[in-house]
Amino acid sequence: MRRLIALLSGALFGAGLHVSGMTDTAKVRGFLDFAGAWDPTLAFVMGGAMLPMVFAWRFTRGRKPLTGNTYPAPPRSDITSPLITGSILFGMGWGLVGLCPGPALASITYGGWQGALFLLAMLAGMWAVPPLRRGLDSLKATN
Repeated sequence: MRRLIALLSGALFGAGLHVSGMTDTAKVRGFLDFAGAWDPTLAFVMGGAMLPMVFAWRFTRGRKPLTGNTYPAPPRSDITSPLITGSILFGMGWGLVGLCPGPALASITYGGWQGALFLLAMLAGMWAVPPLRRGLDSLKATN
């Protein structure tokens, strides 16, 4: 049951990305172009995602999910150096390419070799970060 719900949720998310145009890199880059032909569509898509989550976090307190043990805890709100570094790297990739992980996966079927290359580079970066982070933490601990 959980896998079916995950499949349906992922399909709905991907369909929403396609319908809203968030898999179109030009539209995403247009949102970042404040001095040119600014496209506010992404702001509405983000608002359409964040508003229901405000109510979902409130509604799930004290309840048990139908297909799991517990709901995930609300995200942490503390600002750490890994958060800042990750945000900068994410923003750079998003601004340069116009895709983030969700739309990158959703557009893999029609993004051509450039979309596949971006997805491979993104996955390589995600794979490389944990060992790199451990190495940096061990260097910091010895100093």
